[in-house]
Amino acid sequence: MVRTASTMMPLGTKAPDFLLPDVSGRQVGVKDFQDAPALLIVFLCNHCPYVKHLADPLAAVLREYQERGVAVVGINSNDFDAYPDDSPEQMEREVQQRGYSFPYLVDANQQVAQAYRAACTPDFFLFDGQQRLVYRGQFDSSRPGSEIPVTGEDLRAAMDAVLAGQAPVQEQKPSLGCNIKWRPGNEPDYFQGAG
Repeated sequence: MVRTASTMMPLGTKAPDFLLPDVSGRQVGVKDFQDAPALLIVFLCNHCPYVKHLADPLAAVLREYQERGVAVVGINSNDFDAYPDDSPEQMEREVQQRGYSFPYLVDANQQVAQAYRAACTPDFFLFDGQQRLVYRGQFDSSRPGSEIPVTGEDLRAAMDAVLAGQAPVQEQKPSLGCNIKWRPGNEPDYFQGAG
């Protein structure tokens, strides 16, 4: 496991388009959410300790904000041939176990992760109603093994701001997690190691 930080894509970036299957095979894309006041894209996986640390509180927070109008999409870009815990079948189990209320998509060729410059799991990208990036940072300051409770305060504050028609704070702390598990030969230029 390599502890990896978000690449912090420039604020104002338009949400890169994609069309990916969810765990049931239904195709989901950015265009499906063009009328939403906010769109949150989360790069997740099943086996990473950083994701496991916050998965249940994350599911609860995202349900709450979906009820307030935020569109949410989870994407798993890990090489599931090398990491079978991240296979689509295991993703389906994860959706049921965690109670994820959002589509959990399979990025098998990892092109969407590269388009977003996603580096870690979890990696959060919040877009406003024009699908411009307004937040890319941590869920909160809690990490596996820390005494800090998982609250989602950083992401909550960003989503609250967008829903109120305001810009989130400019000073944003990068998300930290396991590196995305790239397929051999797919490693992007921003990839910082192996593990």
